[in-house]
Amino acid sequence: MGRNLVEPTDRGLYCAAGDFFIDPWRPVDRAVVTHAHSDHATWGCDRYLCSEPGVEVLRQRVQNDADIQGVAYGELLDLNGVKVSLHPAGHLLGSAQVRVEHAGRVEVISGDYKVQPDGTCDAFEPVKCHRFITESTFGLPIYRWRDDAEVTADINAWWRDNQEAGRTSVVFAYALGKAQRILHSVDASLGPVVVHGSVQRFNDVYRAAGVALPDTTTSTEESRKTCKGVGLVVTPPSTLGTPWLRKFAPYSTAFASGWMAIRGNRRRRGVDRGFVVSDHADWPGLLQTIADTGCESVGVTHGYTQALVRYLRQQGMDADIVPTRYEGESDTEQTGETTDESG
Repeated sequence: MGRNLVEPTDRGLYCAAGDFFIDPWRPVDRAVVTHAHSDHATWGCDRYLCSEPGVEVLRQRVQNDADIQGVAYGELLDLNGVKVSLHPAGHLLGSAQVRVEHAGRVEVISGDYKVQPDGTCDAFEPVKCHRFITESTFGLPIYRWRDDAEVTADINAWWRDNQEAGRTSVVFAYALGKAQRILHSVDASLGPVVVHGSVQRFNDVYRAAGVALPDTTTSTEESRKTCKGVGLVVTPPSTLGTPWLRKFAPYSTAFASGWMAIRGNRRRRGVDRGFVVSDHADWPGLLQTIADTGCESVGVTHGYTQALVRYLRQQGMDADIVPTRYEGESDTEQTGETTDESG
């Protein structure tokens, strides 16, 4: 097939024919951004391109006066003779896969994606291509997600149990994406809901986009009094053990993440419960998506790259590792930002 349209560089994935970068990790002239998590959206680029639903989310992450162009999902753009379109990734509000076409060749860069719809963003859509660059955050066979309704029922039951014991229910969830997904799904009729300020600012963006979220308030003396012992607190993991959180005591803590599928991670995180809630594809989801694209070659990035590449090659596929600054092979927050990274 010849040289790939999109290749890794020291600034991120680059399409030379169109002269643009996809999710660069250093400031560049033109950045096509899959979504607004900080390991994909870099501050300081001259021009940004993202999906229309993702514009205001991205603006929260980069400079307020940034030049951001939003395009509808599926809309074709011509960037220096290269056809570019964005397609739903199902990861968070505005998340997108990037389809690149030039000289009869089509390549798709997935960004982060989840194949199960959750109601807080456009559902994932597989895109046919010659080459597919896929994330592999949970690219091991041990990662297989339960049905969302079952997990939500567990969270609601835990919340009710805590109320009976006079404890506040505290869920640690990343501020962008995961927190809104939890809020969208839980039974908010059970009690008041308080969120960290970093969660609330994204709640406002989600509500403006038409996503249904329950009423939430930030921590005040009045809201803490109302919430204590009966309510739900949704906050980033970085607040564990802080004076901010201790004001809600007594409480029970839980962490919502795909990493909770591994025995021992709950204990290592120092929380009482772990709920397996991920905004990434699990092992079956990764394999099904790769098959659905009909691709001839697979580039694997962001996560358990070696394991997934090895498996794909064993199945007779042309697969290779696409290096990135973010490897994603642990449950730590990769950029040092402790409020909104994904898992």
